Amino acid sequence: MKANLPQNDISKYKTAESHLDWEKVAFNHYSAEMCKQKWLEISREVRKFRTLSELIVDAQDYIKNPYKGKNLKKHPDFPKKPLTPYFRFFMEKRAKYAKLHPEMSNLDLTKILSKKYRELPERKKAKYMQDFQREKELFEQNMGKFREEHPDLIENMKNMKRSDVPEKPKTPQQLWYNHEKKAVLKAHPEATTKDIKETLAKQWTQLSDKKRLKWINKSLEQQKQYEEAMREFIAQHPELNMSQEDINKSTLTKAERQLKDKFDGRPTKPPPNGYSMFCAELMSTMKDVPSTERMVMCSQQWKLLKQSEKDGYQKRCEQKKKEYEIEMNRFLCVSNFCSAVYGCWHILILKKCFSWVTLSPSALQSDSSKPKRPISAMFIFSEEKRPKLQQDRPELSESELTRMLARMWNELSDKKKVKYKRLEAALKAESEKKGQEERSRLPESPKTAQEIWQQSVIGDYLARFRNDRAKAQKAMEATWNTMEKKEKIAWIKKAAEDQKRYERELSEMRSPAAVVAPGKKMKFDGEPKKPPSNGYQKFSQELLSGGELNHLPMKERMGEIGGRWQRLPQREKDRYKRIAEEKQKQYKVQLDQWLKVLYRFFINCIQFNEDDDDDDDEDEEAEDKENKTGSSSSGSTSEDTSDSDSD
Repeated sequence: MKANLPQNDISKYKTAESHLDWEKVAFNHYSAEMCKQKWLEISREVRKFRTLSELIVDAQDYIKNPYKGKNLKKHPDFPKKPLTPYFRFFMEKRAKYAKLHPEMSNLDLTKILSKKYRELPERKKAKYMQDFQREKELFEQNMGKFREEHPDLIENMKNMKRSDVPEKPKTPQQLWYNHEKKAVLKAHPEATTKDIKETLAKQWTQLSDKKRLKWINKSLEQQKQYEEAMREFIAQHPELNMSQEDINKSTLTKAERQLKDKFDGRPTKPPPNGYSMFCAELMSTMKDVPSTERMVMCSQQWKLLKQSEKDGYQKRCEQKKKEYEIEMNRFLCVSNFCSAVYGCWHILILKKCFSWVTLSPSALQSDSSKPKRPISAMFIFSEEKRPKLQQDRPELSESELTRMLARMWNELSDKKKVKYKRLEAALKAESEKKGQEERSRLPESPKTAQEIWQQSVIGDYLARFRNDRAKAQKAMEATWNTMEKKEKIAWIKKAAEDQKRYERELSEMRSPAAVVAPGKKMKFDGEPKKPPSNGYQKFSQELLSGGELNHLPMKERMGEIGGRWQRLPQREKDRYKRIAEEKQKQYKVQLDQWLKVLYRFFINCIQFNEDDDDDDDEDEEAEDKENKTGSSSSGSTSEDTSDSDSD
């Protein structure tokens, strides 16, 4: 294959592979097809996105040592570890106890056998111990032979366990456990590791969301640092075959990820289709039903629905998807703004200058025009009574005031509650009206060719079947299915126009919110440019900005940069690393200066607005005084005139 490739091979490996003449590659009794199939088998094991000439070099290394960088235990010559005495006893007795107790689970069987082994006399345990020692000696002999026959694999395994490999990030629960472990040991020095784990595992499940979020954020910070360190480590050690999946593996569980998204204000993703929405709604009422039976029941209930009801779920789902897209765009804009300015949870924003307040991203992401949830009758009552209660009981704190108001509301008679409930109903009606107006702004969903045709003929079919909608629907579907393609073309064109109309209206609606493309960061005036985080990035920037590789497609360009970095001497790599570190230091100084300027600007604006408010208050007081004097003088004049009239 090497001999049949051009010397200046710069094309993508797939292109070169497709142009390769396999008849010329064939040798001895191996046909062209056999050579091609063998190459496809080998090429699955080597990294892609390079030229075919570079892939062949890796393929040769793979043929020499196919287990390099992989788990040695999977090697056919790797000796099998002997079973411990307990496992020998367990394997011997398990079948017998499984027959005696068929109703028991594997866990219960394991507990019983573990107890039986502990109660076993030393004389009987000796038999299992002797077998284990004999096999252990044999294993050590075989392991010595394996080390002699495969020294390169052993060396590679040592490299994988080297001390300079970045430490893997810990999960939120592990971080919290390490923090709390010292306190538990201090309080209970006699406690075993098992006791501590069990105690802290219970406490973790009872931890509040706010406290758990603290450790989630710490874990994500560790994950980010680990990914950056691993990228640099892999660039320096290309001989270690490590996949991107191993590096980017999340430390969070599904529940922790949902909690993080909820506090960030990220909108919840809607169901993908009408059936999923129906199942989600139905499952919320099936808490007592076993989880294994829920999906079966959902499927049965779905089949019983009419087609019109199924279509209703589908339309609701499409509506949810539209709302999710808009909310997601708003969320991305706000989160990019927050991360760009401070990179923290809460952000100091101008109070009146920009009509924003100090809020978390979850609050910032909601649109001001969006109708708010109506307040309850109890809240209206509390707001009415709070000022008077604060005057009468100034020593009470806010929480004590709230509790007292709640007690007062509970003690209030139903007759007196009617007034507040009427106010609540009025506010709710107003909120629903605003919500309908908001939803009506969304563009109407595009219709299919069949739906457009049915709309045009439904009147005739209803008249024919005496307003029996179900029969009319079936007849229309039958007619559409038997209709020739030529007759359908006009309706298909109309459906295509309706789809374009929908996409145009949706893009017009989304354009104000889509300030920042997903995944990109907002750039502010005066904000310093972020430098490369490591030596490899600095090297890549130099090559890309120089224009030397502009003739290559992006993927091949990055492959070429990776190859050049690997061939670079270590002292050159260290030089690039030092430059990147120096740039990072300069960037931190510049960013701090820029943030200080921005902060001062915010404070000045807030002070300006407060001064403006004070001036307004003074003007209002002056007007009130003038009005009072005016009213009193006019009052005395009117009295005089009335006296004169009476005289």
